[in-house]
Amino acid sequence: MGEITFDIIKNDEKVRAYITAGDAALRVLGYTEHSFPHVYKTAQTAAAILSDLGYGKRDAELAKIAGLLHDIGNMVNRNYHALTGGVLAESILSSPEYNMPYSEMTSIITAIGNHDEETGRPVNIISAALILADKSDVRRSRVTESDMDKILADIHDRVNYAVTNGNISACTDNDKNGAKKIVLNLSIDTSVCSVMDYFEIFLTRMLMCRRAAAYLEAEFDLIINNLKIM
Repeated sequence: MGEITFDIIKNDEKVRAYITAGDAALRVLGYTEHSFPHVYKTAQTAAAILSDLGYGKRDAELAKIAGLLHDIGNMVNRNYHALTGGVLAESILSSPEYNMPYSEMTSIITAIGNHDEETGRPVNIISAALILADKSDVRRSRVTESDMDKILADIHDRVNYAVTNGNISACTDNDKNGAKKIVLNLSIDTSVCSVMDYFEIFLTRMLMCRRAAAYLEAEFDLIINNLKIM
């Protein structure tokens, strides 16, 4: 087999089963959506960040694969899911079916193992892109609860439901000596939650994004309702 790509891995029966099982377990525990919409969005965003900052096509593809696989550890347990996810990813990518080169496989495994805010740090460009893509995926459609009273009672559901629009972008400003910038732009319905509610649960993640951007030699801006917060 030639180079392993996102399009190949996304159709793997085991990968699809692991993602489905992980999301099902988290739904029982009351978490937001962690199924295919989340992992596909994370994959696409991670790849776009590296591409837009001038990294190579293969690096972007590896980031895309890492985004696809980053949450498969949730099938085992939410606690330390990044670490178990890395082990599961190794078993998939090193299988005779794929036999991915060690240099590529280790970059993906390292990224998966370092994407969780409690234990992770940006330690290679794949991990930095994965952190930025994963932690920026805050949106109303990730809320799986349908009862509005229950949504408002849970801060994670409330904050995600309040985000009516969000996007993260990366660019290089050639007019400023090639300065790199990554911008997370959110629109929050403050009738659902306050900006302080957002920071109550996402401050650690935003600081992690800033570290990831710094690893990519970029400035990180957080803009909420057209106001620069970070």
